[in-house]
Amino acid sequence: MSFATPTSVSDVESGLAANGYLADEGLATAIFLALSMGRPLLLEGEPGVGKTEVAKSLSALTGGELLRLQCYEGLDASQSLYEWDYPRQLLHLRAAEAAGTISSDVAAVENELYSERFLVRRPLLDAISDRHAVAPVLLIDELDRADDEFEAFLLEVLADNAVTIPELGTFRAVVPPIVIITSNRTRDVHDALKRRCLYHWVEHPDLEREIAIVQSRVPGASELLTRQVSRLVAELRTIGLFKPPGVAETIDWVMALSALGRTELNSASVDASLGAVVKYREDAERVRAHGIDVLVDSATTPTK
Repeated sequence: MSFATPTSVSDVESGLAANGYLADEGLATAIFLALSMGRPLLLEGEPGVGKTEVAKSLSALTGGELLRLQCYEGLDASQSLYEWDYPRQLLHLRAAEAAGTISSDVAAVENELYSERFLVRRPLLDAISDRHAVAPVLLIDELDRADDEFEAFLLEVLADNAVTIPELGTFRAVVPPIVIITSNRTRDVHDALKRRCLYHWVEHPDLEREIAIVQSRVPGASELLTRQVSRLVAELRTIGLFKPPGVAETIDWVMALSALGRTELNSASVDASLGAVVKYREDAERVRAHGIDVLVDSATTPTK
């Protein structure tokens, strides 16, 4: 398979589409500029709108390895950058002790313990290592879940695409990574990091684009079912749910209904499979209180 760096916005759109991601012009433009300018791209938006999939499809498009760092509260440098393989170091130390090497050359054994042989590269360090012939795609997923301290550390690493490990020296990217940062905006990302990045807010797709996305991901599903489910999900996003369904839930729902043998919607199948699209009891109760029959009628009535 041949890979090429996109040279225009239309190249990005068509290239992502060929790899299963249907981007609108705004998102394709943001990606093209991030590639052209060598800047990280910060994608914010509601959960399930396809932010993470951007990095996956971009990796497939460019041929760069996808390196994913999933953020969470308490994430620190050792978990994101590197750590030492202590069990292997201990085995090496015992082997050296058994061979009598320690007594004869303590310094040499210590140097061996803190060599690259025992270094475990986590995503950040791996992304700026010299093993990549093609720029890897570094996905820093859900940065809003991490602490402020990690965000400051990340800014420092991204500023120079380099990091210093005291025992080994400085690692600097020969081929800088393509950096995609996502946030569900459970908290605001700091301005200092935003200034370093290009920014794009990822909206839910319009109805026709969502239908096309679902058809590309669930090609065996009934076209009528796909259209009806997409219309119903769009309606669910307007009734004040705690967690409005994203595109991922639309895909899951079409897959679930297809697995049940459905080729079009009815109230019974919607009620039975509601857990594929709403993930909170309160949201399910709100949907039922709103009226499943009403929702299904709205989704299945042909538009004029």
